[in-house]
Amino acid sequence: VQLQASGGGLVQPGGSLRLSCAASGSTFSHYGMGWFRQAPGKERELVAAIKWSGTSTYYSDSVKGRFTISRDNAKNTVYLQMNSLKPEDTAVYYCAASKKLFQSSIPTNGGDYNNWGQGTLVTVSS
Repeated sequence: VQLQASGGGLVQPGGSLRLSCAASGSTFSHYGMGWFRQAPGKERELVAAIKWSGTSTYYSDSVKGRFTISRDNAKNTVYLQMNSLKPEDTAVYYCAASKKLFQSSIPTNGGDYNNWGQGTLVTVSS
């Protein structure tokens, strides 16, 4: 599976953006997916993840209630809807696919992922 993230840009505080991650290949629906971000000088962190089936999701405390992860397996795409954006959300955002197929749990650790897309920059600033 090859991953291509898009949708980043400059947005004012309080604004919204939707990131997309398009996957090639016919097995996209078999993998859990995650959105990570890395701000300058900081470690990469997982902000949201979704089970392969789309039935379960995970959010970090820093984005819970503001971000929504979803997937459309028919379109081989995973989304990250980001609302009420804050300057501290500024980072390069990456999508990633899990190592395991049909993982029974939501992949919530960085080590659960081994397939990364290129990043898309999100800048929240007035």
